[in-house]
Amino acid sequence: MAARTLAASPLVDELVIADVRSEGVDQMVAALAGGSSGRAGVSGTVVDATDPASVAGVLDAADVVVNCIGPFYRFGAPLLAAAIRAGVTYVDVCDDLDATRAQLDLDAAATEAGVCALIGMGNSPGFANVLVRYAADHLLEVVESVDIMHIHGGEPAEGPAVIKHRIHAMTNDVPLFIDGEFRSVRMLADDGAAFVEETEFRDVGTYPVYPYPHPETITLPRHLPGLRRATNLGVVFPLSYFNMTMDLVRLGAAATEPVSVDGNEVVPLEFSVAHLISERPRLLAEAGVTGPAGCLKIVVSGTQAEEEGTHTVVFSLSSGSMGAGEGTGIPAGLGALLLLDPGLRRPGVHPPEGIVDPLAMLALANEILPRLDLGNGSEGGMVEVPIHIAHHRPDGTVEELALGLG
Repeated sequence: MAARTLAASPLVDELVIADVRSEGVDQMVAALAGGSSGRAGVSGTVVDATDPASVAGVLDAADVVVNCIGPFYRFGAPLLAAAIRAGVTYVDVCDDLDATRAQLDLDAAATEAGVCALIGMGNSPGFANVLVRYAADHLLEVVESVDIMHIHGGEPAEGPAVIKHRIHAMTNDVPLFIDGEFRSVRMLADDGAAFVEETEFRDVGTYPVYPYPHPETITLPRHLPGLRRATNLGVVFPLSYFNMTMDLVRLGAAATEPVSVDGNEVVPLEFSVAHLISERPRLLAEAGVTGPAGCLKIVVSGTQAEEEGTHTVVFSLSSGSMGAGEGTGIPAGLGALLLLDPGLRRPGVHPPEGIVDPLAMLALANEILPRLDLGNGSEGGMVEVPIHIAHHRPDGTVEELALGLG
């Protein structure tokens, strides 16, 4: 989806698809070159992300690199470092907390090299951060709390990197920003269970959401001085699939050290990932899930200068026919398109809320989305960003808002 978004823009002269799987490269190049919305010259090449020389060869002569290689706790910081060495503007969809911290530690190196890096420009993190920035810039005087919740499921397939990221989230500390201080919990421990809540997601339904170690909770406090609370909670449907993942983790089947089974070395994590991939079609069928859907819900509360009391703005970016691919890839492509303008590139490593102009991104989205043939708008294509905004005022009234792009 990131590549399709880039190919749909007249700003892109040449698009190179790079992956370790040559057959996947060929298929994507053929699909993009034959697409009705494609304007760019599209070519492909093979790259091995574990080989610095291979990565350097791909980055040579590029203006912008968009990194979609996961899991990011393995590939995020090394590929950003490679972009800095190559002097190439960098965008990724990193949603791992530890990887984000490692990338932020490269800020001085990027600044010295004059490289602009936009990290976590997906859904959550990514569009979530941009919408919080929109609320801070245009709707509230002071943002005091941000609760980000996300759900997706039903995609045609999930690769090992996606599942490993989910397991990584279940086995690592989750930082939550509560009452102006950071508090660490674990998704599957009692301290994490205290934050699990039932949430109604537009176009998807009501589901429990769990603490997730997504990096908004550590980046938003850096950019919103009045912030006292920031949480990130998520889940995947069907719940039988998410619960099976949690059960495997609880059983200890997420270990990365090999164990001997009848004389053969087996890595429990690799077994769990393979088992989940094999079981997923059955679980989707039993739950009656026939296609993707997803929702990003953001609850932003704060104050306005002209009215006493707490104002709450609820954003819902939702779809009953699209899931994680569109929700993650389209924002990444839009972020890269914005940074094709040299005037918008600020050296350093930046989360979305630190560098992305919400109005510019939303206007660009409304320009690009009709070209993507996403199949849920007039004449078969989406025509505008599917964001619902509700403003809850202190007096209890609720006002539906439209995005102010003028």
